Amino acid sequence: QVQLMESGGGSVQAGGSLRLSCVASGYINCMGWFRQAPGKEREGLATISPVAGSAFYVDSVKGRFAISRDNAKNTVYLQMNSLKPEDTAMYYCAARSASYWLCPDFRGYNSWGQGTQVTVSS
Repeated sequence: QVQLMESGGGSVQAGGSLRLSCVASGYINCMGWFRQAPGKEREGLATISPVAGSAFYVDSVKGRFAISRDNAKNTVYLQMNSLKPEDTAMYYCAARSASYWLCPDFRGYNSWGQGTQVTVSS
């Protein structure tokens, strides 16, 4: 499995922005971001495939978060804007080796980073 390492988490006030990065040990088709808040289940946020314009978002972050990737660097990013206190969670990078049309399916992700904490204060 590919190894993943996130960075870029931190503390920010509501309305602020953060950019998360995730470096993979090798190229992999599907990459995504998930989060888990205390006492809640992990939820998928966004995915991206190598195909241009292939980002997918859940409604709760659509318009505020943007996923992108640099294939030359095996890196995926999550730009988070207009952050809210309810965005506070541990954020995880994830990956799966699958055909590009399967990338939006959060259920198939099987490689995970260690997580990076995001805390948004009101």
